[in-house]
Amino acid sequence: MTKRIVVTGTDTGIGKTVFSAGFAGLLDGFYWKPVQSGLDEETDSEVVARLSGLPDGRVLPEVYRLTMPLSPHRSAEIDGVAIEADDLSFPVLPTPLVIEGAGGLMVPLNRQTRFIDIFEQWRLPVILCARTALGTINHTLLSIEALRARSIPLIGIAFMGEEVADTQRTIVEFGGVPQLGRLPHLGPLTGETLRDAMISGFDLAMIAGGD
Repeated sequence: MTKRIVVTGTDTGIGKTVFSAGFAGLLDGFYWKPVQSGLDEETDSEVVARLSGLPDGRVLPEVYRLTMPLSPHRSAEIDGVAIEADDLSFPVLPTPLVIEGAGGLMVPLNRQTRFIDIFEQWRLPVILCARTALGTINHTLLSIEALRARSIPLIGIAFMGEEVADTQRTIVEFGGVPQLGRLPHLGPLTGETLRDAMISGFDLAMIAGGD
């Protein structure tokens, strides 16, 4: 299995890093977050290393590590760094690779390039993480339209949070996309509880349906 799959979200802080950790662990693959904004607290790569159960070396180093927890374009400017899109070529590996974006699709990397522009160049299949909370219908359907406008392949939606059946159904029906599963809020959040929730909440064959 040599799949490469992008995990993105409708917004920041919705749980896509936790999902990515569980997903990469189930695939027994690699994880890569090319751009990290914010270094004062545990980084997303460190979270994945702690929760995924992957062996050492399977969490790849970031291309850009930016100090401030801001949009990458602004954090890079503060650090005096120029993010170059050409530096973000995805690695080719012998086992599956989960690639996590930062924030949502329209998050700028610099004053010319957004994450969705990189995803369009890559043409890799995408999993879209979405909250189940109020406001998610608008954000999620707009994200689906943005992906389709660029002909970026969308595997489906991974919902984050407590079950809100009508909201999830509405997104799936209006968006015309599969619901891949749902990851509830976990307390405590450990590698074991995450793995159990991923196994019970998702069909691995379905969510790994990339190229």
